[in-house]
Amino acid sequence: MDGAAQQACPPVTNTHQEIFRPLADFPQDIWGDCFMSFSLNNLEFESCSRQVEELKKEVKGILMAPSDQVEKILLINSLCRLGVSYHFESEIREQLSCLFVSLPKLIDDSEDYDLQIVATIFQVFRLHGYRMPCDVFNKFKNGGGEFKEELASNVKGIVSLYEASQFRINGEKILDETLAFTMKHLESLGRQSSPHLREYIVNALNRPYHKGMPRVEARQYISFYEKEELPNETLLNFAKLDFNQVQFLHQQELSILSSWFKDLNIASRLSYARNRMVEIFFWAIGFYFEPRYASARNIFAKLAIILVFIDDTYDAYGTFEELQCFTDAVQRWDISAVDQLPADYLKILYGALLNVYDEVDRMVSKEGRSYSMSFTKDELKKVVISYLVEAEWTNEGYLPTFDEYLEIALQSSAAILVIGQVLVGMEAADANVFEWLKNGDSKSLAAIKLIARLYDDIATNEDEEKRGLVACGIKCYMKQYGVSKEEVIEEFRKRLVIAWNELNEDYMRPRIVPTQILKRVLNIACVIDLTYKDDDGFTMSEKILKDHITNVLIDRIPI
Repeated sequence: MDGAAQQACPPVTNTHQEIFRPLADFPQDIWGDCFMSFSLNNLEFESCSRQVEELKKEVKGILMAPSDQVEKILLINSLCRLGVSYHFESEIREQLSCLFVSLPKLIDDSEDYDLQIVATIFQVFRLHGYRMPCDVFNKFKNGGGEFKEELASNVKGIVSLYEASQFRINGEKILDETLAFTMKHLESLGRQSSPHLREYIVNALNRPYHKGMPRVEARQYISFYEKEELPNETLLNFAKLDFNQVQFLHQQELSILSSWFKDLNIASRLSYARNRMVEIFFWAIGFYFEPRYASARNIFAKLAIILVFIDDTYDAYGTFEELQCFTDAVQRWDISAVDQLPADYLKILYGALLNVYDEVDRMVSKEGRSYSMSFTKDELKKVVISYLVEAEWTNEGYLPTFDEYLEIALQSSAAILVIGQVLVGMEAADANVFEWLKNGDSKSLAAIKLIARLYDDIATNEDEEKRGLVACGIKCYMKQYGVSKEEVIEEFRKRLVIAWNELNEDYMRPRIVPTQILKRVLNIACVIDLTYKDDDGFTMSEKILKDHITNVLIDRIPI
């Protein structure tokens, strides 16, 4: 380990000189106290809940009724896209386990199914972890082994084929060809299509469903589905009412979290850091929106709020000597260590860290799950060590090679820590799951670390350079390989494609850990894509996340 992590807290010198701090001048919180004042309208909520339960029974009846196999798959796809499939998880598992035995062969043997149907069936099976063969798309190729150009006239079929290509794993050449073929046609199809279909195409090109945050995608698809020629009105009304009901619950949770955060009294006292409590809760919804995960969302948000303040302390305020002291205190994890901290702001942060972790530890210990916080605490200790190494590089003006950088930066991405924080409040995350997380030898864990690191490096590179942070991933790669910034970004994007494919492969059956655990890992990648694909959306919330947060947490869907 680098010398920075091994040294004990040094004496702070030059106390009478002006201290240089790498201040970032982050944008202010844009939400204020608007969620604190939320008051649940019981009559409206009860009316909504009553209608949801009635429609749920109707939809379950439709799902379980005998019907054509393809129609059944198309219904399941609609339930998923409309954001209501979580109500019928066991029923959908039962249906798909039967359908997967016969349907792929039926598709191979029949010429009756068009491109949209085959692509949708493929999506549904892959979405649920079934390794459906990608050679089902060979029937849409000509004698030369290329996709038939006449397929381009089937707009919805091309969009569905494009969406299907997002489920590819490394080595599936036909799905690589599928992606290239569909992207070649989609932009021109968007210009030629009706406003309704154009919006659908633009949304898919910007962010495919498989990479989308579930609540954002559901809201978007409800709007699209409503404009279809013959929407199923029962499904549509159920989706609208359920979205609004879940939004009520999320608003109530956020109101409670807002009060907790105000009582924590950390934002005003550590004003150099980003106050992103609302954005963090929005992330939590991205990881698991379902009502049964209310406690898990609350726990994640509290732990993540503290992590952001720690991250910004290392990146945007602390001197190297101060950060050495703080790192040492975190390794000790003892309230008595606060006396060794050289600045009041560090004492505030350290006290908040211990208090929040103790609060959560007490909650999960009652359920016999103290191992989850033990892992999370240990992982945080590793993360702050990596933060300190990066701070030392900046302090010394040292630009490492990319290989040297990546060894530290995969840890400082905090991806494994975030997964741990997400799983702390999930009962399904038992001791075996945290052992899997600790071992870290699965494809999905390696992939999510790279996804977290490279998205962040691309999005934050210019801002970090302006602030004088030396060891930025892009600069390190340029140094080691002697290439331009544009070439580095292109290489990073190629690596991200491979990492997404690795996530897809690990999600296929049979799985090492339960489906709902791997689903959180996949959802974390989706939230990263939403937040960092176009810019640093977490820092520049007003630019990237504000509209999504408004749609998911504030605006009702008109009934």
